[in-house]
Amino acid sequence: MMQVIHRLTLEDALVILKAAEAEAERIGVKQTICVADDGAHPIALHRMTGARLTGVDIAIAKAFTAAGHQRATHLFNEPPDGPALPGNEAFGIQHMHTGKFTVFVGGFPIVHEGQVIGAVGVSGGNGEQDKAVGAAALAAFVEHVAGTTTA
Repeated sequence: MMQVIHRLTLEDALVILKAAEAEAERIGVKQTICVADDGAHPIALHRMTGARLTGVDIAIAKAFTAAGHQRATHLFNEPPDGPALPGNEAFGIQHMHTGKFTVFVGGFPIVHEGQVIGAVGVSGGNGEQDKAVGAAALAAFVEHVAGTTTA
């Protein structure tokens, strides 16, 4: 049986970026946002004016990790069972794919019809700020898809 594969488009990515930027502005943090496809390759990258230069590589790494490993990056380190915590089964996993894999807050898979079709990586705030911006980005994608789906 053949599988249906959904793909993010640039138009989808722009909706995600716009929502992420709006939330970052609302909470007063300068963010860098990366939207990646299901192969963990960036589709779009947006660094807000004044956002740290280091945020570019960090946002890309967060999107890479969330898309490639199909989980939110903060789940690696959430106590007590975060697999990347010392003593747990994936301790040190961030050393795989050096420079591309990260285990801190800000990477979120984008899921559509049960498939991880990409990810958004957010860098520039503290963990709660990055989560808030990521949540706004994901919510905007869900709303966008609901509004563009034809029956």
